[in-house]
Amino acid sequence: MFTFIIRRLLQTIPVLLGVTVLVFLLMHLIPGNPAQIMAGESASPEQVAALEERLGLNDPLPVQYFTYISNLVQLDMGDSIRNSRPVVDLIMPRVAVTIELTVYSTILSIFMGLIVGIIAATKRGTLVDSSLMVVALFGLSMPNFWLGLLLIQWFALGNLPWIGSFLDTAWFVPSGWGNFDQIVLPVFMLGVGGAAIIARMTRSSMLDVIGSDYIRTARAKGVKERYVIYQHALKNALIPVITVTGLQFGTLLGGAVLAESVFAINGMGRLILDAILQRDFPVMQGGILVASLLFVLVNLLVDIAYRLVNKRVETN
Repeated sequence: MFTFIIRRLLQTIPVLLGVTVLVFLLMHLIPGNPAQIMAGESASPEQVAALEERLGLNDPLPVQYFTYISNLVQLDMGDSIRNSRPVVDLIMPRVAVTIELTVYSTILSIFMGLIVGIIAATKRGTLVDSSLMVVALFGLSMPNFWLGLLLIQWFALGNLPWIGSFLDTAWFVPSGWGNFDQIVLPVFMLGVGGAAIIARMTRSSMLDVIGSDYIRTARAKGVKERYVIYQHALKNALIPVITVTGLQFGTLLGGAVLAESVFAINGMGRLILDAILQRDFPVMQGGILVASLLFVLVNLLVDIAYRLVNKRVETN
């Protein structure tokens, strides 16, 4: 297992380098001159040229990329154009908020999706199976932002004693379940769609496994049905479910932009959106880079989970 992890870590290096290249080129592909934006509209051409020289924007692209990587290794992503603060100082608190939302949403998706998928597979062809799949289809088709607005209308504006008002959540900070009243609605908003996908995948995978010869043999030997389902069938059906879960984590990172906008949460998605609207290139680059690195890390964890669930699986 240790050798496998080291090999996977080495294989992520080219991917990370490719991500940095794409993020670096982002600033050069987007219309607009960063130096002009930093200097202001009233700046003279001489002032803009001097700022370009100071920022190294006149250097060839390979030289600029090497400088970008050198600074990145030192956790230096530059300064924000709008407020001159280091990008790292702006991103790190927001990353913690977005990761908290995404992790809790993923846990909810897995919990709900596995339960619904297992029940639907074991009740195949019954009214229970059809009803659960209809609910899953509804959850898959429903826009996240619409669900978020409904949740605010039903719960936050309804002044339920156990749900805080989400109209003023600028002080949202990651603190575990200490901020449960703030995270429960956005987590549910993000988790419903993922739960629907995992439920459908779990049902399909479980049906394939349940029809296998070794499952029939276990039942013929008198093994308890619960043991057959959870120890034999589910364990072997988890491989495609793990894949979908890893992809869902990346999807939820992107979906957090909607959740943070609907519930006025100061997370990384909202920071990137504001940076795009304000053409704050360093913040935009830093936010996209961090989100991409998180997605690469999740894929690495998915590969490791493959081997933990089934050591016979060889992932190349």
